[in-house]
Amino acid sequence: MEYQISDIDKRILAALQGGFARSQTPYKDAAKQAGIPTEQLLAVLKDWKDHGKLRRIGSIVHHEKVGFSGGAMVAWLVDPEHVERVGTTLAGFKEVSHAYERRTAENWPYNVYTMVHGTDMQAVKKTVERMSETSAVSDYRILNTERELKKVPPTYIMNDPRCTMLDARTSRNSSIENPGSSIEKEEEQVC
Repeated sequence: MEYQISDIDKRILAALQGGFARSQTPYKDAAKQAGIPTEQLLAVLKDWKDHGKLRRIGSIVHHEKVGFSGGAMVAWLVDPEHVERVGTTLAGFKEVSHAYERRTAENWPYNVYTMVHGTDMQAVKKTVERMSETSAVSDYRILNTERELKKVPPTYIMNDPRCTMLDARTSRNSSIENPGSSIEKEEEQVC
């Protein structure tokens, strides 16, 4: 589904998609970048929030730089009738940053996924054990994070007049943590 966005929305997305400037006046700076008054930026963000277009605005902490080097995706086999309850329980752990339900595959029956963080892998495993006990789900797989290959926010709006629709493809080159990686970097896309 294509969503037509206004010029103002496009300018606000372009101003915010890379994150706020390190500033004492981040909203004022973003509004200036979008070419609108701060009050208008705040009104649009409130409207987006009120209409479910914006979930939240928050900070991103580089967890490994603040002492949380352990991380794993955990795949859980949850009875489909209990996904809502179990998913809410698992998502409620403070060590969980993401929780998703996904379709299963013929040779992979796991349907709930959580990203669990800790100071090290031993802490992650202890958290997963607590999660298993609390949720009464004993069939799970811990998929250890070996290394981060890419961590950049997607670019939704490019500074190109041909971009008139919201396009969630990543449009900048990948930021690969390991420069020697054989993973191909994306070519820049235009809308």
